[in-house]
Amino acid sequence: MSILATIAKWLFMLCLPVLLLTASLGWAVNSLWLYQYGSQKYGVSQTLANSGLELSDSALVKVYAGLINYFNSGEEYISLNVIKDGKPFSLFTPEETIHFSDVKGLIRLDYSVLLGTLVYTLAYAGISLLWRKRRYWRQLALGVVGGSGITLAVMLALALGVVFDFGPMFYQFHLLFFPNLYWSAEGFMLLLFPEDFFRDAAIICALATTAGAVVLGGVGGWYLLSNRRKAVP
Repeated sequence: MSILATIAKWLFMLCLPVLLLTASLGWAVNSLWLYQYGSQKYGVSQTLANSGLELSDSALVKVYAGLINYFNSGEEYISLNVIKDGKPFSLFTPEETIHFSDVKGLIRLDYSVLLGTLVYTLAYAGISLLWRKRRYWRQLALGVVGGSGITLAVMLALALGVVFDFGPMFYQFHLLFFPNLYWSAEGFMLLLFPEDFFRDAAIICALATTAGAVVLGGVGGWYLLSNRRKAVP
């Protein structure tokens, strides 16, 4: 195999875990079900009520849906109003709106990385399949198995961190990716999204990524095994 082909294969293997992870993160950001699951599990409505903001379940769903719409809109800052004491009330403080803008930037970065890795993996797979030579199909299958293995190793490390050390990991994540401390601003933002919500979301994303790796790795492994059996006289 040429050096160029080897580099292309390894790049494919490294892109695969990034593709699966960014896809699961993109799904999580846009999953209204996940928001509702977290709010019900951690009693967000009651927590808000204890802080002086009474929101019905339907109103809370609209808040989460509004956030999803904002993350996919062209607006720089979110403007979300709810009814408090019979009057329109701006849900987030200026500091919180800045933080959501920073979060939106990370989400857009996730989308860009997802698109880039998707284009490359599809191009690599397409060229390998259309080449119509079995040795290229074998290299593709090996790349899929290798990339799936890397994904599983990364997800195992992530799962261990989430289970045993999520708090410090979450804190360091914010220090690394946000240029200010508005992520800790006092307001309703932290009540809508308790830390345990993000822990559960991380676990769900890891499970979804793992499932994708298992399926792809299984398909690649099946192809390699079936062809090995055919080669045996």
